[in-house]
Amino acid sequence: MELTEIIKPENQVYGKPRLMNDNPMHYCPGCSHGVIHKLIAEVIDDMGMEEQTIGVSPVGCAVFAYNYIDIDWVEAAHGRAPAVATALKRLNREKMIFTYQGDGDLAAIGTAETIHAVNRGENIVIVFVNNAIYGMTGGQMAPTTLVGMPSSTCPYGRDVALNGYPLKIANLLAQLEGACMVTRQSVQTAAAVRKAKKTLRKAFENSMAGKGTSVVEFVSTCSSGWKMTPDQSNKWMEAHMFPFYPLGDLKNTE
Repeated sequence: MELTEIIKPENQVYGKPRLMNDNPMHYCPGCSHGVIHKLIAEVIDDMGMEEQTIGVSPVGCAVFAYNYIDIDWVEAAHGRAPAVATALKRLNREKMIFTYQGDGDLAAIGTAETIHAVNRGENIVIVFVNNAIYGMTGGQMAPTTLVGMPSSTCPYGRDVALNGYPLKIANLLAQLEGACMVTRQSVQTAAAVRKAKKTLRKAFENSMAGKGTSVVEFVSTCSSGWKMTPDQSNKWMEAHMFPFYPLGDLKNTE
């Protein structure tokens, strides 16, 4: 007998999203990916679109999304998710198509695919997880790594003279005509999670209404890559990431 069968509805505080399967998550403690997965699963279920949704996940921590959310998935080469999503949406206009990408993927090797897909106004959702580091492959500096922020390839901190400035890719995308919504969210508090879920739903609704591309950036933590505890990571993110990557809408054409 399942636990939900013995708990009265009025006594149930929370239940696992229906579209989340039972595979144990591989993400590190405190990682933002798990919470974002949960929100995506809940929104798709709330919209009744589980049979009409296709996710595209490329290389990196993001690739394993297919292992946890029970919808159709296509795996893309590193950085190429927006190009694959473009083909999927154009060939299946009734489907709800989204990409799930990290900053090293979307803002580095995939910069061209990202910019051109958004500029064309493809009716897809781009979910962009920005933890300012290459989390899976060893904590190297990413395009989004902050000035002075250490990583395995800049152990003394990002140096502008050597490495250039962090790339605010969402700000660039907001300037493109094809973008109907570009927003930054986070999931470190209950209030932030509620707002993020509402924003994700709006993004998916935009794609089905043919309004153009919606980009939802999640300013996130990487406890392992940052060499911090989950609590320290959240505090560091609020103190350092949020001032440089401020939360809120960068563009909303509704």
